[in-house]
Amino acid sequence: MTSSRAVPVTLAEIARLAGVGRAAVSNWRRRHESFPDRIGGTDLSPQFSLAEIEAWLRDNNKLKNAAGREWLWPQFEALGSRDETGLAVAAAGRLMSGPGRRRKAAGSLGPAGLPALSDPARELVGKALDLGRREGPAETFEFLLRRWLDVHVRQISTTPAPLAALMAELAIRLRARGRAVSDGSGGALTVLDPACGTGHLLAAASGNSPARLIGCDRDPVLAELAGARLALLPRPTDVEPASHIEAADSLRADPFADTRADLVLCNPPFNERDWGYEELATDARWAHGMPPRTEPELAWVQHCLARLSPGGTAVVLLPPAVATRRAGRRIRGSLLRTGQLRAVVALPPGCAAPHSVSLHLWILRMPATGETAQGAGELLLADGVARFPRVSARDSVPDWEALGAFVRSAVDAVGQESPAEDRESVSSEHALPECVAAVPVIDLLDDEVDLTPGRHITPRASGDGPRLSDSWSEFGKLVADIGDTGGRLAALALSAAETGTQPTTTVGELARAGALTLRGGQQPANGTVCEGQPADGGVSLLTVPDLLLGGEPHSWLSMADAEAAGAAVAEPGDVVVAGVARAFSAWVHQGSPLALGPQLYALRVHPDKLDAWFLAGSLRAPANARQAGTHASSSSRVDVRKLQVRQVPLAQQRQYSEAFQQVAAFERLITRLNTLGCGLVHDLSDELAAGRLSGTV
Repeated sequence: MTSSRAVPVTLAEIARLAGVGRAAVSNWRRRHESFPDRIGGTDLSPQFSLAEIEAWLRDNNKLKNAAGREWLWPQFEALGSRDETGLAVAAAGRLMSGPGRRRKAAGSLGPAGLPALSDPARELVGKALDLGRREGPAETFEFLLRRWLDVHVRQISTTPAPLAALMAELAIRLRARGRAVSDGSGGALTVLDPACGTGHLLAAASGNSPARLIGCDRDPVLAELAGARLALLPRPTDVEPASHIEAADSLRADPFADTRADLVLCNPPFNERDWGYEELATDARWAHGMPPRTEPELAWVQHCLARLSPGGTAVVLLPPAVATRRAGRRIRGSLLRTGQLRAVVALPPGCAAPHSVSLHLWILRMPATGETAQGAGELLLADGVARFPRVSARDSVPDWEALGAFVRSAVDAVGQESPAEDRESVSSEHALPECVAAVPVIDLLDDEVDLTPGRHITPRASGDGPRLSDSWSEFGKLVADIGDTGGRLAALALSAAETGTQPTTTVGELARAGALTLRGGQQPANGTVCEGQPADGGVSLLTVPDLLLGGEPHSWLSMADAEAAGAAVAEPGDVVVAGVARAFSAWVHQGSPLALGPQLYALRVHPDKLDAWFLAGSLRAPANARQAGTHASSSSRVDVRKLQVRQVPLAQQRQYSEAFQQVAAFERLITRLNTLGCGLVHDLSDELAAGRLSGTV
């Protein structure tokens, strides 16, 4: 039997369980002698017994619900094994899907050889079923799946829900348009994902129209989770079977080799060299040429085409290098000549992992029965990178609504399923949105066959005019604000007092006196840091390289991992100090909690003794860094405890605080003006060179 006493929970998890902030839990631990002792972890990241915590919360009238999802997940996580925890979640999902659907799913799931669940795992499956009856089976399963994916986010790549929905919508729209032109048939679609993972793309396709969903993944645990997920979806009862998932390697041993799908959606694994190059050399799927060993993505592209029925559409998510690597130019050329590659859409960074890269959507179509192959016509190219430029490194989450509208309008602008004699040319400028072009295939069939959209799209004047106007408007406002703030700072008069005779103290002495607490950031464990914006329960991670590249964090980790690493988490109002000479700075943190990496420190002041803005302004003085630094090199460390602060009364600190805030505001304005000015120089140079600006200066 599973004993909850053996289940460890961290302070962050206790806060979630109790529905309070982490600071409240730390306060309980400090104030109440009856608070349970830690059973593991470290002093910086202690772990407690779930059973003891539950009993303490109940005894102190702080227990709201001891049977909810947040209480169930730590017990699943305590199983320890990635595979067993995933299989237990999948088993709970299958059982919650209902007898009828469970019977359908059982035929397609559970490949031979999967390990049976242990007794503790079976007990947790029973608890999940009880919870599903109270809180909803689909909601309970999705919660457990999301938490499992969060724990293993570095090992398992998923397609974000907005991107999955967009890919499914594009495929369905194009397929429907092709049917209307070719044969006018209707009925349920067959949707295939040959590398389905946990089923994000198939789940997205189920919400658009009745469909038979089939998928495959070589990881048996992911296949089980995908099958359970699809079994829980609301589905028409007349589609038999509703879903069918297999655990197998689609490239080497495809279980759906005899199946033809109306739609294929795929987010294949990237950059894998061991994809079956030797044993698949004579495979019939390579209609456009044998993929080179270094081009596994082109093997997936041809696999998706081979599984399409006549008139079928495929949407594949690929890394940008597939559009330009020399090794794949022969296959790209063949895809263009046959007309099976219809569009390439460059997505802005942040749409999916790896979040720092502009991934591409390749849209492919198999000619319908009786339809003459289009041959070498035009390829639609859409450049979402230029259409949605990133303002800063932190601007990594796309505006999905705007991006979806852009991609839909780009694809809809091409009447690509219409007969050639009835189709107007899509090359006319008025037919295409900004940052979209229909490029003649003959222009692409050179020595490179480079299909990167940004290489072939010239920004149009219709989009540049408003952008330049907005930039000039912001430029004028910034100049006015700088003049206003600079005028106030210029009014500050030099004091006749000899600053060298004023008493000072150090950060270390202030910490010993209880005027502040000092916490240093740590390096998170390998595999815990993720790129992009934090997911639920995550916290942004700031590092010294971030400061050197603009000051915005571009990665995150879960709060539990932050605690396990002993990372300092800066709360709003804390003073953050960078303790390295080349990036030395100090500022008052504002906004969401922020985990700090190595050589970064969080100082939390006692408001009755210190003013945070006065402290930050005093610490960041360049002379302070020179006195506290090692002077060995630009990468030398600054001893934060030796940084000096003048000893002045609190009322006088607050007077200086206002001036320091004005200095910080002045710095932000200057930084933004510099960024905007560089952008204006770039845009003006482009427009003048293209002859799109007229007049005299």
